[in-house]
Amino acid sequence: MKKMALQFENIDEKTVRCTLCPHKCVLKPGQAGLCKVRVNENGILVTLNYGEVSAIAMDPIEKKPLFHFNPGDKILSVSTVGCNLRCPFCQNWEIAHEMAPTRRVTPEQLVRIAVERGSKGIAYTYNEPVIWFEFVLDTARIASKEGLYNVLVTNGYIEEDPLKLLLQSIHAMNIDLKGWNDEFYLKEIGGKKEVVMRTIELAYKAGVHVEVTTLIIPGKNDNMEELEEEFKWLASISEDIPLHLSRYFPHYKYTIPPTPIETLQKVYEVAKKYLHFVYIGNLWDPKYETTVCPKCGNVVIRRHGYTVDTSGMDEEGRCSKCGFQIARIF
Repeated sequence: MKKMALQFENIDEKTVRCTLCPHKCVLKPGQAGLCKVRVNENGILVTLNYGEVSAIAMDPIEKKPLFHFNPGDKILSVSTVGCNLRCPFCQNWEIAHEMAPTRRVTPEQLVRIAVERGSKGIAYTYNEPVIWFEFVLDTARIASKEGLYNVLVTNGYIEEDPLKLLLQSIHAMNIDLKGWNDEFYLKEIGGKKEVVMRTIELAYKAGVHVEVTTLIIPGKNDNMEELEEEFKWLASISEDIPLHLSRYFPHYKYTIPPTPIETLQKVYEVAKKYLHFVYIGNLWDPKYETTVCPKCGNVVIRRHGYTVDTSGMDEEGRCSKCGFQIARIF
């Protein structure tokens, strides 16, 4: 569905500049931006994917992954098409880089579906929700009024003003920080890591629950010294930001062999020097999925895949032994 975009400016009568993300695509009539879903129609920027849903499912919230926000919940998860980065290892390339089939849904209908399915919230995920900005903003506002929470699973590649607008109705985010190597970010991903760093900082300062994911890719972003700098930087914001170190597998355009388990374990040990909550994803080992209280050592949340035991915390998300705040409960 076409809808006028909220974030753009006119350069002249027919040329526009999109101001949603840092690419700031300059478009002549008929041209689409890098994301493929924002088009200049006679001097007006329109979004083509408003209300266009490519996938919808009830997922464990741990799949986002969010380990410290309403652990054990099932959440309605939705996506559209398009992306504003070009990761050659994309796990959802069929909807991120191809124009997959969609079904049209209004914000009101989506909120109603969430309520009917017993979900406490809505997750905007799978592809990149930043380029679904207008629909996510409208839906999140309605969902908030209905008492639902909103989750954004994102690459964090967005300009500051639209981000601040969106954060008013977002309760939790998992943000991809795809490494610490500037050249890797620029040449392979198609962006700058400083933008993602700004998103993490702004979201955290706005009171949004933030978790971070870094996919560890052999020979690309697995330099231990660089990763240690990433962990130090995250800890400078808060030692309590949960970090998910995800195991890479070949996908889309990458044929590099999977990340060695030994590499992930070494990276994990380095990260634990700076951050209280570090996990390894795509390994399915309870040792690297369990949450331990950093204050008293109590096992607070046991996980085995998507089986979650929260018996070590109280109803407010605190450690049952010492009262340390472990999880955000909405």
